[in-house]
Amino acid sequence: MLKTVFLDAGGVLVFPNWFRISDALAARGVHVAPQTLADAEPIAKRKLDDNRTMQATNDAGRGWLYFDLILDEANVPRSAATDEALAELYAYHQQANLWELVPDEVVPALAAMRDHGLQITVVSNANGRLRMLLDRLRLASSFDCVLDSHDEGVEKPDPRIFEIALQRSGATRDTTIHVGDLYQVDVVGARAAGLRGVLLDQKNLYADADCPRVRSLADLADQVARGVFD
Repeated sequence: MLKTVFLDAGGVLVFPNWFRISDALAARGVHVAPQTLADAEPIAKRKLDDNRTMQATNDAGRGWLYFDLILDEANVPRSAATDEALAELYAYHQQANLWELVPDEVVPALAAMRDHGLQITVVSNANGRLRMLLDRLRLASSFDCVLDSHDEGVEKPDPRIFEIALQRSGATRDTTIHVGDLYQVDVVGARAAGLRGVLLDQKNLYADADCPRVRSLADLADQVARGVFD
C-alpha cells in the first residue's frame, strides 16, 4: 500500500513566474504574453529531456538552456535584449527563486493526499532557496521533509539523493513513489534507487513512456484516492 509520495518541486508544485518573465522581456522591447511562454514550456521541456543532454549538463546548466528552448518555441529570437532579461531573471532566481507560480490545484491536491494518510516529501534539484520559497508561498506545512539538492550536495538522477530522502523521511521503497516532470531525471533517478517513478506529463508528450503518468497534481491525488499506486 502506498504510504509516501516524493514530489519534485519545479514543474510539479511550482512553475516559473511567467508574468515576471514577460515583464522583464517587455522592459527591453521584447513582447511575449505570459500564456504564450507557459504554453511553450512543456514542449521545450520535452526537447530538453534527452539522455545525452542530461548526461552532459547539471541542473543549473539545464535551467538556462530550458529558457532558451522556451523562447525558441514561443518564436522569440535570441538577442542582446533577451540575454539581458534572462540575466536579470537569473539574479532574481538566485535571491528569491523564480519558480514562484503555484497552480490553483496544488494546495487542494496536497490536502487530499494528506487526508488520505500519506506522508509527502519534496525531493528537488534546486539552488539552496527551496525551503525559503516554500515558506514564502505558504506551502511548507504540507510536507514532512524537504530536500534541496544544493544543500544535500547531490542532485537527481543520482540515486543517492533518494537514499537520503528515504532515510530522512523514514519511508520504505516498496511503499513510496516519486513524481517528477523529467523522465531522465525523475523516473530514471527514482528507479536507480529502487523506487517507482511517476511522470507528470502535462501535455501528453510522453505517450510511449514506460512508466505511470499523471497530467497534474490534481490527477495524481485522484489516482492516489482510487488506489492506483497501492
